[in-house]
Amino acid sequence: MRRILLTGSSGLIGSELVSFFAQRGWEVCGIDNNMRADFFGFQGDTRWAHERLIQQYPTYFHHDCDVRDRKRILELVKNVKPTAVIHASAQPSHDLAAQRPFDDFDVNAGGTLNLLEANRQTNLDIPFVFLSTNKVYGDGPNHIPLVELDTRWDYRDKKDFQGICENFPVDHSLHSVFGASKLAADIMVQEYGRYFGMPTCCLRCGCVTGPNQSAVELHGFLSYLIKCNVENSAYKVFGYKGKQVRDNIHSYDVAQFIYEFIQKPGIAAVYNLGGGRGNSVSILEAISLIESISSKKLFFEYLDQNRKGDHICYISDLSKIQKDFPNWAITKNLPSIFEEIYQSWKKRLENT
Repeated sequence: MRRILLTGSSGLIGSELVSFFAQRGWEVCGIDNNMRADFFGFQGDTRWAHERLIQQYPTYFHHDCDVRDRKRILELVKNVKPTAVIHASAQPSHDLAAQRPFDDFDVNAGGTLNLLEANRQTNLDIPFVFLSTNKVYGDGPNHIPLVELDTRWDYRDKKDFQGICENFPVDHSLHSVFGASKLAADIMVQEYGRYFGMPTCCLRCGCVTGPNQSAVELHGFLSYLIKCNVENSAYKVFGYKGKQVRDNIHSYDVAQFIYEFIQKPGIAAVYNLGGGRGNSVSILEAISLIESISSKKLFFEYLDQNRKGDHICYISDLSKIQKDFPNWAITKNLPSIFEEIYQSWKKRLENT
């Protein structure tokens, strides 16, 4: 049987991947120890997703394991003998990384190395997909010439219109502690491809979102914004006049691409994977859209100080990914993403 070994299986991307592969007849061995609850408290708890997956998919098998546990990870990879490895677990917050730098680096960089080496020792030839981040580019994108429009910042020059491509520089910039730990992991994943010949892929994601996220203020901007609207909580806008732009991609479209890559893997592949210009939105525009869906106002507090190293405008250039994988495309547009997340939060909050 085709078998996926998946870390972070109860998280947003992980739970989407469990559903995606299980529905296509794959066996999914998930690794998750609910570290998100440790990082973010009860609001970050992912046990509800874990319980749903176990009940829904008989070919899903859960392993309560910490990716920092080198011996256990090696044993799991050897025993599971996966067809492919997908590494989706992480410490994902800029702010928390600065407060807990050892945990951040040990999870993001050390955990990635543990999985890479376990995979190399077990089966060098199977695909290894790593969920990286656009934060590997640091604050370099902030130096692209911008223009201020009524509701957003945007790229000034025509040559930059499609966004950030994969050869954008990753050094000589401020990354945040989180961005640095993910960059270390990103480079190591590439190196295991180039040095050992392992089929590896780094997906430098924009804002991945969807209805299954345990969003909190420190991570999960779009889902958290919509949650605030549903429960009538105040949302904080950090600097840039609320015109900062992100491209948002539904976790289903991330799963779709990973499936395509596993069918046709490359060596040391790197792709920017986001929603592209079509799914880009500023905070002001996101507020307006959720208000139109929910028919109620979002209360927000504006703080003049932006988060350190935060992007002003980030849009993923999808040209390379679409050229290499012409069968893949964005299937979820912004209004449908907002509607899904809105309905999900309404249901979850009604059941609490």
